[in-house]
Amino acid sequence: MTPVVLESDRLILRPHEVQDFDDLARMWAEPKVVRYITGTPSTEEASWARLMKYIGHWQMLGFGYWAVILRDTGAYAGDVGFADYKRALKPGLDGVPEAGWVLSPEVHGRGVATEAVARIHAWADEHPTWHRTCCIFDPEHHVSQKVALRLGYRPEEALGLYNDMPTRIMYRDIKR
Repeated sequence: MTPVVLESDRLILRPHEVQDFDDLARMWAEPKVVRYITGTPSTEEASWARLMKYIGHWQMLGFGYWAVILRDTGAYAGDVGFADYKRALKPGLDGVPEAGWVLSPEVHGRGVATEAVARIHAWADEHPTWHRTCCIFDPEHHVSQKVALRLGYRPEEALGLYNDMPTRIMYRDIKR
């Protein structure tokens, strides 16, 4: 499936391109960005692999991540989308598409995450084979959990375990 372009009031969500690499690598190298994800800034090699995963998801699964572009300036603001990373998470996600988002520090606190994540979920609600989506968080990442709650996600009572770390798992049912 060819990735679709999505738009909202302030954003254009478009497929990633090789030309996004420098912006993506710069963002993922920021300690503020990775604080609740890996805790370690990404190398260029890791960012390149991430970009390839984003592009490959669309080719193999018909869904994936979008580059978040600010409509008014054309600036790259982050990544948002759905993936199946086959994580060794306990309990497992059982093939449920996992929503994720990461934004450049320049747009933190401006509602960009909520706008972008709401837009991809509007798209997901039209996906004919999905019955639910999920997302996972470091339990201390309260800002992103608030975004998820606003969009209808509900946390599992017990924490999961990913890479030997406690992990908050949240699910959102898709009503048709």
